[in-house]
Amino acid sequence: MLAKLQSRDALPSARELNRIRHLLVLAPAGTAVSSLPLQGVLGKTLARRRKKPVDLQKSPVSAETADGALVVWAMVDPKQPVFDQHTLLRKALALLLAEQPDTLHVAVAGAAAGRRMLAERAVYVAWINGIVLPRRRKKDDARPLKTIELWGHRSGDGFAPVRAVAAGNVLCRTLTVLPPNELTPGEYRRRIAVLARSQGWAREEYDFRRLKRMGAGAFCAVAQGSDEKDAAIVRLRYRPRGAKKTVALVGKGICFDTGGHNLKPARYMMGMHEDMNGSAVALGILLAATQAKLKVNIDCWLALAQNHLGPRAYKQNDIVTALDGTTIEVVHTDAEGRMVLADTLTLAARAKPQLIVDFATLTGSMHVAVGTRYSGIFATGEDIADRALRAGVETGERLCRFPMDEDYDSALDSAMADVKQCTLDGDADHILAARLLQRFTAKTPWIHMDLSAHGCKGGLGAVATDCTGFGVAWGAVFLKKYQ
Repeated sequence: MLAKLQSRDALPSARELNRIRHLLVLAPAGTAVSSLPLQGVLGKTLARRRKKPVDLQKSPVSAETADGALVVWAMVDPKQPVFDQHTLLRKALALLLAEQPDTLHVAVAGAAAGRRMLAERAVYVAWINGIVLPRRRKKDDARPLKTIELWGHRSGDGFAPVRAVAAGNVLCRTLTVLPPNELTPGEYRRRIAVLARSQGWAREEYDFRRLKRMGAGAFCAVAQGSDEKDAAIVRLRYRPRGAKKTVALVGKGICFDTGGHNLKPARYMMGMHEDMNGSAVALGILLAATQAKLKVNIDCWLALAQNHLGPRAYKQNDIVTALDGTTIEVVHTDAEGRMVLADTLTLAARAKPQLIVDFATLTGSMHVAVGTRYSGIFATGEDIADRALRAGVETGERLCRFPMDEDYDSALDSAMADVKQCTLDGDADHILAARLLQRFTAKTPWIHMDLSAHGCKGGLGAVATDCTGFGVAWGAVFLKKYQ
């Protein structure tokens, strides 16, 4: 549950400041210290720490007032990248949220246009960091933020579009951190059903038996290793009145990935409950778009399964037939993501959307290429690639585009089948995975996001937790401009 927001146009008076216990003061770069709330305390704090007002653009400054209130000041340079602005706000708010207040006050100073920008960004960062993600401790004193009181800017809509994106991010992170014994494919499907009813989405499930009958051999090859046949591809539909375009969001939802017969060592199996993050990103974007009332039709396709080791699990040298008839030679059972996505992309393409966007924690190669502070994308056209990169800049969720030239396909040539699933060399595996997935898009315009930034130790940009929800804000902004 996101914190309740109250806002008012004026900055707090001296009398009102006396009742505030946790206050963040924000202003555009270059604002005179004398115009800020509690300027006397700030001036003394800067002098004592031998800092200048310009230093507030690099790192926040905190101080305790005479009556015990905690105040943090920061100055945001609108010319800086959004990622840097979010990082500064996250660090400033962390000083206040560490005390787990019930109510957080945010005061924005400066010109009116600047105050709105500061207010939107500060409220967003406060919303996504004021929650408590699920954890299972016998005694847990963590408390969520209940109220945000905003001073200096009043929004008639209560920042509804910002709140929608925050809700999508929180949903994504909440699902991603759940332990794998709680978020099995079956339990995930139940949660999705509840959410679909609450949001008015149409829902259709392609369960294991149905997919087997349909000939979805790539998906079923992965799912057949699980004792419980609870794997499924779930389709959710959002159809706002007046929408003219349809976008398919596709998410990899491997609720736990052992690696299968090519078993992962313990070091790399730890955390594999988060291999469903791509599906959580797609679901978070759908929630954000719904609550923001975006005028774009969305089909959300979630590939939910587990990659287990067992007598029925698929193995190296198996040849399976995908839903579109393509035969795939299995080379490595830990490349299961591209298998479940192959059939899910085929289903998405058959519905004839104008664009397909898929999200997956797909390859270790992407981690090697960019680390955990960027995610990589592949796109079938310059226009949609440029749109994707611009949305990354605008949201502070940074993307790097990778090549996807046709001559990479020779590495996937198979003597036994239409295509190899991957290679054992590991060279450019993120590119080879994208080349394989594109075969199943039926030449539909397509973006593939390899979510290397889904988890970043210490937080990333606006998000303070290791689990970042990367891609939700990007998707909401991308769809808004695409509608």
